[in-house]
Amino acid sequence: MDAVGRAGSAGASVAGTPQGRITRGTTGVNRLRRVDRWIAAHAAARVPGCLVVDLGYGASATTSLELHERLSRANPAVEVLGLEIDPARVALATAQLAEARLAGPTRYGRAIASDARVSFALGGFEVPAPRRPQVIRAMNVLRQYDEHEVAGHWATMLGRLGPGGLLVEGTSNEVGRVCSWVALDAEGPRSLTIALKVDELGSDAMEAPSVVRERLPKALIHRNVPGERIHELLAELDRAWAIEAPLADFGAVQRWVATAGRMRAAGWPVTGGPARWRLGELTVAWSAVAPAPSPAG
Repeated sequence: MDAVGRAGSAGASVAGTPQGRITRGTTGVNRLRRVDRWIAAHAAARVPGCLVVDLGYGASATTSLELHERLSRANPAVEVLGLEIDPARVALATAQLAEARLAGPTRYGRAIASDARVSFALGGFEVPAPRRPQVIRAMNVLRQYDEHEVAGHWATMLGRLGPGGLLVEGTSNEVGRVCSWVALDAEGPRSLTIALKVDELGSDAMEAPSVVRERLPKALIHRNVPGERIHELLAELDRAWAIEAPLADFGAVQRWVATAGRMRAAGWPVTGGPARWRLGELTVAWSAVAPAPSPAG
């Protein structure tokens, strides 16, 4: 959606026009399951009755309905607001929500209780909402923007968060098996998470963990070149995965857990532990992958 600072208070953009550009809108059932699972475990999403914004949900209500379902398991009073800058998408998602409430499971996603706190509205990076959200999820949105635009859009969204709030911004492939995201708070970017369907690693579609290079967040995707930290991380991750090949007989998950442990032992600031690693995740502190400063002049 633009350096990390404070934006205005609640409400829409100055001219009343949503900030941003219309995305392709591609979405699908379960595409964002990995990031949803990670958000659901975060303290920001467990604040009773918190507001969570699904920014740029795309051409259907699917991802917003799924987000609500996953978060409500631990936080029954959670509220999800889907925002799009295309009025036609807002109208369609609202109609799909009504259908999901009445008819149970539909092709748009899962059934939803009649009193579930889900809604859709027109909005972009300015995040117009009735109150400050605790979480903003902006997946597959900044991919179409230029790298120099990222920091400003981060700042705008961060300026809308409530105290202790969380911004999650990243990219996934179309079926959700390869994805990555940056987690940000009021101080800026805090971590990068890579999440893979690890039992497909080694296949033609996912030859090695570095397959995520094609789905890195916009702030990093063009930095996967020699001399940059993200390039070093992915190269080291591939090496660690290869070294742990003997564990393949015990399953891909065991091999991934060992790979994550090896990365931590090598000095990478890997957070979490086996419980998260078994889900195919690897989270590192942002300082380990932050882009190198541009040369002066």
